[in-house]
Amino acid sequence: MRKLLARLLLNTLALWLVSLLYQGVSFAPGAGLADYLVAGAIWGVANAFLRPLFLFLTLPLNLLTLGLFTLVVNGVVLYLVAQATALQVQGFVEAFWGALILSLVSLVLNWLLRD
Repeated sequence: MRKLLARLLLNTLALWLVSLLYQGVSFAPGAGLADYLVAGAIWGVANAFLRPLFLFLTLPLNLLTLGLFTLVVNGVVLYLVAQATALQVQGFVEAFWGALILSLVSLVLNWLLRD
């Protein structure tokens, strides 16, 4: 339970940092802490369930591009999360770059907060 809560907070913090660092990804005006937490939770669920499904379905294309298509899948997942939450993404290109930045931010946060 403790790890699940830590993951939720880490996802929420990463999404918030990306919204500060990159103008293509932002939260709706007036979004509160609950909106941030819901976005973090849905991002975690999407990464746990949707992302592996998409990666499996696009496996031939992913193999053909030597794994680079994974970046596109990450952008699609971020775009879908934005459609369901207070997170706003201006378009797919912004979702692509936002997902790349989100991956880097999450990597740094995981490294800083590892136990």
